[in-house]
This record gives sequence, structure tokens and C-alpha cells, in this order.
Amino acid sequence: MRVERQVLFWLAAALMLILLVALLRGVILPFVAGIVIAYFLNPAADRLTQWGLPRGVASAVIVAAFGALITAALIFLVPLLLTQAQQFAVALPDEISRLRALVEAWARDQLGTHYPDFEAGLDRTSQTLTDNMANLAGFVAGSLWSQGRALFDFLSLLLVAPLVVFYVLIDWHPMLAKIDSWLPRAHASTIRRLAAEVNDAVSAFIRGQGTVCFILAIYYALALGAMGLRYGLLVGLATGLMSFVPFVGWALGLITATIIAIVQFWPEAVPILTVIGIFAGAQVLDAGFLSPNIVGSKIGLHPVWLIFSLFVFSYLFGFVGVLVAVPIAAAIGVLVRFALNIYLASPLYSGIESAAPAPVLPTAPASLPASQNSVSP
Repeated sequence: MRVERQVLFWLAAALMLILLVALLRGVILPFVAGIVIAYFLNPAADRLTQWGLPRGVASAVIVAAFGALITAALIFLVPLLLTQAQQFAVALPDEISRLRALVEAWARDQLGTHYPDFEAGLDRTSQTLTDNMANLAGFVAGSLWSQGRALFDFLSLLLVAPLVVFYVLIDWHPMLAKIDSWLPRAHASTIRRLAAEVNDAVSAFIRGQGTVCFILAIYYALALGAMGLRYGLLVGLATGLMSFVPFVGWALGLITATIIAIVQFWPEAVPILTVIGIFAGAQVLDAGFLSPNIVGSKIGLHPVWLIFSLFVFSYLFGFVGVLVAVPIAAAIGVLVRFALNIYLASPLYSGIESAAPAPVLPTAPASLPASQNSVSP
């Protein structure tokens, strides 16, 4: 098969897959979520299997333990978070008014005769924020509860996703072996190597960065709650969970927590500096210990590319897009680097025609059986 036909074939297959996901995005959420969770938990199933448990028993134990953890969170943590979120929503107008009063008092002392211009600009900004918040609240409420979609999505996740996780864990290695048997034989070793690179990047992000986010969420929640910050648990957990986007989650959490601290503690400076110190300590902990030891350097995704992927896929496919954005971004990154290496080694780049075949990247040893060449997280 000519190269042009191969490229057209794979482009057509990718386009069909994208169209299929777009058409079924309203019903495939529990299946995608189940596959992502199974991918995260597969190493634990492999470890239990190595200890002598049958694969089915190991999968059942892992799903039961994961379900118990989620149930405990729903019983003990979620009500507290909902209470803080409700309190925050009710108190938000008063908090904004108090923050504005603090800003006006500071500006009146510092700006002197220029204060009226500043006050006019502050009025316009406040009105714009009020209008945007009202529109955003209406949009979120309509998106979540129109046509009962929120209840349907929650029930489908609750009932279908655990079954998907269980069966995917059981059939993980046979499934990979079957996919490996479908690979074109002439390019199987190269595809296996590229798939292994994609697996390294996705594994480092989903398992490694996911673990880092969990640790940071606990750190933020405990630290902010211990210092007495209002809504500290809510802000801390949200900041930790948003830390999967480098710097963005930390910056948003720092800004939010600092504003809340200013409104709550002003004119005391020590609590405000304590909040800033908590976030500075988290950044040192993440950059100096957690990411190097847990995530490593295998992600290979630039933060800008990661943010762009999350925005694009969430816009196109909703929450399903959020779940698949990182794996697809990692796969695209690996393929782009592979294509770039091929281009740099080709006469098209060098401008020198050669009778010898263009150098190719090393491939996996052909003597390995297919089960060992296939990707296994």
C-alpha cells in the first residue's frame, strides 16, 4: 500500500472516530469514565494478580475498595463541601460589597483628587461582574438541570461505570493482545513503540499527576482549614484538583484564597501572609519533591498545549472531552515528534538525495512475542 493511501486511511479512521464520539457524547460518559478509571487502577490489579489472586477476584476487590472510598466521600465529604458552597453563594454579595469598601477606602487615601474617576471605573466593573455572574449562574443551572441530564448522568456513572471498570480490568491484557493482533504486520513494531511512548506519557499524567493532585488537595484543605479561612476546605480541595493544569490551578487558588483572606482578616496582615505562605509552600513541595518523584519527566506535554487541548475537547465533547483530552493530546504529541524526526532525517529537509534508504527510528526487537510488545500500563 502506498504511503498516501495509508495516510488517507488513518485520517479517515480518525475522522470517523471523532464523529462517532461527537454523536454519542451524551451516552458514552460512563463508558469513557469507566475506561479511564480502569486504566488508573490496572497496576493495582496486576499487583494483586502477582500475589496469587485470580484476575477476576483481584478486579472485584479493587472495584469494591474504590467504590467504598467514593461512598465514604459522598457520605462524609460531599455534604460538607455542598454546605460551604451554599454558604459561599449566599454570602458572596456581602463579601463583594465588603471587598469594594476596602478597595474604596484604600483608593480614597492614595488617589486624592483622582478618586472620582477611579470610583466611576469601579462602578462600571462591578456592574459588569454582576451581570456576568447572573448570566453564568443561569447558564450553569440550565446546562446542569435541563431535561434531567444531571440526574441521568449521575445515575449512569453510579450504575454503569463500576461494571465497565470491572470488566475492563478483567479483560485488559487479552484486549491489548487482540488489538496487537490487528496491527499491520509491516509496521507493528513501530506502532508498538509509539503506543508505549503514548502509554508512558498518559500513565505519568493520569496516575502520577492524579496522585500529586490528591496529595495537594489534602494539603490545601488541611492547611487552609487549620488557619481558619472561610470556605478553606472548599477552596483547598478545588485548588488541589485543578492542579492537573500546571500553574493555572495554583494561581486561581492563590488569588481566590487571598481575596477571601483579605475580606475576612483585613487589616490583620499575618493571616493574609499565612495564606500566601501556604501556597508558596505547596509550590515548593510540588516542584521540589512530588512531581520529580511521582510524575517524573515522561509527560512531554507543554502546559500551553495541555490547556489548549482541555479547552478544545471540553468545548467539542463536553465532560467526555475533558476525560479524553490528555490521552489524545499525549498521542498527538508523540506522533508529531515521530513525524518531525522522520522529516529531519529525510531528503525533504536536508535537500540531499540519497540512494540509501532514509534512517528510521529504532524499533522494538522483532524476537519478542506480541504479548510483550503490546502496551501494558
